[in-house]
Amino acid sequence: MKELVTNIAKAIVDEPEKVHVNKVEGEKSVILELSVADDDMGKVIGKQGRIARAIRTVVKAAATKEGKKVIVDIQ
Repeated sequence: MKELVTNIAKAIVDEPEKVHVNKVEGEKSVILELSVADDDMGKVIGKQGRIARAIRTVVKAAATKEGKKVIVDIQ
């Protein structure tokens, strides 16, 4: 799932080399911390958070197969 978030974010932003995803794993949940360049933050979040919500929805669907809860935190 880390690779999934990385690939989606790199496709959206202008500076893909500054995309970093940190994975923090717990017992039943996983937190993916997505950080991008300051100029690209608006592109990742989107109007009214639509892009961020779409990213979270795709990752949640992928996580359901593994039986884990995934939280995408955009920093």
